[in-house]
Amino acid sequence: MPISKIAIGNSSELSRPDALKAALAEFISMLIFVFAGEGSGMAYNKLTNNGAATPAGIVAASLSHAFALFVAVSVGANISGGHVNPAVTFGAFVGGHITLLRSILYWIAQLLGSVVACLLLKFATGGLETSAFALSSGVGATNALVFEIVMTFGLVYTVYATAVDPKKGDLGIIAPIAIGFIVGANILAGGAFDGASMNPAVSFGPAVVSWTWSNHWVYWVGPFIGSAIAALVYEIFFINQNTHEQLPVTDY
Repeated sequence: MPISKIAIGNSSELSRPDALKAALAEFISMLIFVFAGEGSGMAYNKLTNNGAATPAGIVAASLSHAFALFVAVSVGANISGGHVNPAVTFGAFVGGHITLLRSILYWIAQLLGSVVACLLLKFATGGLETSAFALSSGVGATNALVFEIVMTFGLVYTVYATAVDPKKGDLGIIAPIAIGFIVGANILAGGAFDGASMNPAVSFGPAVVSWTWSNHWVYWVGPFIGSAIAALVYEIFFINQNTHEQLPVTDY
């Protein structure tokens, strides 16, 4: 069972060069991702004079986040694994693929990367607001929670299938593309309802800089629940050593 593989880690791990390099890679990847993703939203607001959201705006947000995440995951993959998301890190922890202490190091780096990206955006745009994630009119916290759980489940399941599964083979660049695509698709599905975060760090940076915390808990609880479910499902049914594997064709 995955729960048996969960490890706390050793405190000495936090000072190891590889762990510090991995944390730095997560910081830089998150900065790249949030600067591009949040920046595209700020540019849209400027062009429309903070007008109401439109289908074109949601499509633009979907594409910018998909492209930016593809790059952010790709540049960090060989150093940190390219998590670029505290929920992805949590899913890897639940599956026993990263220790708790290293996870905490990643989380700190990811949150700092998001905050710094938003501060840079605010400075570079002459003080424009970095809009925090918020629920749309008529959408309750419970509705948004379900959206975040399901969307993050899809994201982390994709991460497991394309990047974590030892049977994945040599997928190469396919993993970052698939991860970027599922995030872009989920933004098209949920962007009009709760902003489609799927990433606590992406929500945290704008919230800190704008100091807006309304329903912020949704963007933590939902992704963490969704990632844990995805990790457990994939580990139990597809990675577990007792999983049935189809016989080679030559054995029939």
